[in-house]
Amino acid sequence: MNLAPRASTLDADRGLTRAIGVWGLAAAVFNTTVGGGIFRLPGSVTELIGPAAPLVYVICALAIGLCVLCFAEAGSRVSMTGGPYAYVELVFGPYAGFMSGVLLWLLGTTALASVSSAYAGFIGTLIPALGAPVPRALVLAVTFAFLAGVNVRGVKQGTQLITVVSVAKLLPLLALVAVGAVAVAPANLVIESMPGASSFARTAIVLIFAFTGVESALVPSGEMKNPSRTVPHALAIAMIGVTLLYISIQLVAQGVLGVEALAAAKAAPLAAVAERLMGSPGRLLLLIGAAISTFGYMSGMTLAMPRALFAFARDGFLPRQMAAIHPAFHTPWLAIVLQTAVVCVLAVANEFEALAVLANLSALLLYAICAVAAWELRRRGVQNDGTTPFNLPFGPTVHILTCAVIAWLLTSITVAEWRSVGIVLVIATVLFFFRRK
Repeated sequence: MNLAPRASTLDADRGLTRAIGVWGLAAAVFNTTVGGGIFRLPGSVTELIGPAAPLVYVICALAIGLCVLCFAEAGSRVSMTGGPYAYVELVFGPYAGFMSGVLLWLLGTTALASVSSAYAGFIGTLIPALGAPVPRALVLAVTFAFLAGVNVRGVKQGTQLITVVSVAKLLPLLALVAVGAVAVAPANLVIESMPGASSFARTAIVLIFAFTGVESALVPSGEMKNPSRTVPHALAIAMIGVTLLYISIQLVAQGVLGVEALAAAKAAPLAAVAERLMGSPGRLLLLIGAAISTFGYMSGMTLAMPRALFAFARDGFLPRQMAAIHPAFHTPWLAIVLQTAVVCVLAVANEFEALAVLANLSALLLYAICAVAAWELRRRGVQNDGTTPFNLPFGPTVHILTCAVIAWLLTSITVAEWRSVGIVLVIATVLFFFRRK
């Protein structure tokens, strides 16, 4: 197999501006990871597994950490726009690349739509007049119109917005951890009996939503400065910070409220913790923080996901017009407009929980494919011209462990959940071969 990128692929990417550095990418990863989920999931996880909830965060962090290592290696070797889609396509050919691209797009689209729905819910809680269906739809439409306009004007503007929101949304979460740390009751963290492996797997499938997002932030690889250095450094910075933040939040929430109260407040558990610690002003602060956090997630994903449509069109799987680059701003403007419109419609029509499981299953399947692709890229010596790629130690050990952990997590997926993703993949397969013909 010829692993050299096609001339048309490189020509399309040459029209893009390489403006994303280490901190810009780290902020993008942070934003696409820390979304609305962490403001809701501590209660849900506690309800599923009880006092052992903090251990599930460790499991998810280890699982995503293995995946991130594979992404870092692959991303340091392939700098084309498309991220995981580009990695797999270079190794296994157009069909495998297309299917991984479909998983990436499905994951990003459903995850963004679900978090956007949560964002509208937080706004509706803060301003009850905006909670009705029509005002809620208008809130989403105006927000997405703003984000699309920012990202059409340039990738630099998009990353600047993400960096600002990253700082803003950290404040209420850090305040909650700082204030709550002194009010933790150690008895609330005691694990009297250890749950079974199946309980851990099913709970991790729910919680993993809070850790996904790194794959979407890597989509605009064709717009990164020095990917061999930028990708591994940014991933390390972002994921270490995310993991420490999440575990601290769960320990404080569980330690302050207790297991039963935290599980009962699963609709807005952190707001309940803040109200216990600081009264009504604390609850208001956390609700505002939740709205900012979900907006930050939306801004990060609005930067990343349109590049998947751009990559599809660039490689001939969608009409070539979708790969149009704005003559003045040098961004894939048509892909940005279409993607934000699709997500807005899904967010208006659905709730958070309805789309989260589909996003999780798509993510795990994509991570497994990318782990295999990362090893194959290394084995065949693929790398960017003039750069030294990031090499994982111990040969294929990390890649094998990644696939094994994902296989264990997938044992908790139900038949109905498999069927939903399977239908999408079958339709995508038919479209692929029809388009090729």
